[in-house]
Amino acid sequence: MSLLRTDGLTKEFGGLVAVDEVSFEVESGETRAVIGPNGAGKSTLINCITGMLEPTRGTVEFDGEDITHLSPHESVQRGISKSFQTASIFPEMTVEENVTIAALAAEHGSFQFNFLKKLGGFDEVHDTAARMLDAVELSGVADEEAGSLPYGDKRRLEIAIALAADPEMLFMDEPTAGMSPDETEATVELIEQLQDELGLTILIVEHDMEVIFRIADRILVLNRGEVIADGTPDEVQGSDAVQDAYLGGVEL
Repeated sequence: MSLLRTDGLTKEFGGLVAVDEVSFEVESGETRAVIGPNGAGKSTLINCITGMLEPTRGTVEFDGEDITHLSPHESVQRGISKSFQTASIFPEMTVEENVTIAALAAEHGSFQFNFLKKLGGFDEVHDTAARMLDAVELSGVADEEAGSLPYGDKRRLEIAIALAADPEMLFMDEPTAGMSPDETEATVELIEQLQDELGLTILIVEHDMEVIFRIADRILVLNRGEVIADGTPDEVQGSDAVQDAYLGGVEL
């Protein structure tokens, strides 16, 4: 069953067509990758789907509902969550407080910033935060300031923040960007763990082809905003159009 479906999704910035009539589906429980050269429209596509950008035309359906014009907050309420290309955390708050904020916002909507004084009564929110920190293996640093974490752990925290919304679908934008090989391996193992243990539907934008071919069930390939391939990793690897457009003819 398709959890996410786009039909003719298009985003124009003046005379530039960043996303051009993109139609594709994501099945429930699968890990779907979006790849393409720099400027292909990958992040713009994700931002249109998650409500961070308003599409020029086309539609987005999630679980059978038209969500084309929903705000990011409304998308979260429907079951969509996103981890960003650059870790988005409150560095002076503790690791646990960062995840608690996200869990509280997802459950109760907007809040006042004095809410931390009242957190003692939100047992379910605390339980959610604890479970998410355990899922990304950060329980041992829950009381540390988020800003003091190594880069790789900050990215893991950002994933925990996204998971705190209890999403049906997780969007991941360049989760291994800027990571060392060891940090990348740890992140890939975390994603595989999320696949196995939580059964999440994942849509991932990633530049590292080794990562993509390791974790993706299907791959959507964009070039200049258009879809040039859509299939399994083997099908994409064997596509002449992908090799020409993405790697200048070099085999994947």
